[in-house]
Amino acid sequence: MARENGRKLIASNKKARHDYTILKTYEAGIVLAGTEVKSLREGRASLVDAFAQERDGEIMLYGLHIAEYGYGTWTNHQPRRTRKLLLHRIEIARILEKLREGGVTLVPLSMYFSDGWAKVELALARGKKSYDKRQALAERDANREIARELGRHLKGARSAR
Repeated sequence: MARENGRKLIASNKKARHDYTILKTYEAGIVLAGTEVKSLREGRASLVDAFAQERDGEIMLYGLHIAEYGYGTWTNHQPRRTRKLLLHRIEIARILEKLREGGVTLVPLSMYFSDGWAKVELALARGKKSYDKRQALAERDANREIARELGRHLKGARSAR
């Protein structure tokens, strides 16, 4: 079988980008069982309620839901088991240093295949207040309206010629 190239998105956590201010992102590998990989290739994963924490000097991912593989037998995996993330020791040390400062959490933003390997995009994030969320929504709506008006203006300018 030919090796996959490029990046194929499996799941993304849009709510995390809404609820948190992203400070820094990391790419981490993830330790998976065979049936988990097959289920991920079908795109059956959810990052809702997932988070990462330190345990015994390693970063672990909690709450990630990977649906059971449909053709799996008694060897099928548990959907919400704790999974180990693969990072360099230096990266782990930097992340733990930031987490110990307080007010910062480690959330998964997306999960994807990169050249055939399952990866998780992690972010050091700080929680937003409710007024920050409203302000971000208002800003996004205003930018969308500006883009819409600009498009109408350009479209009208072309048809006048």
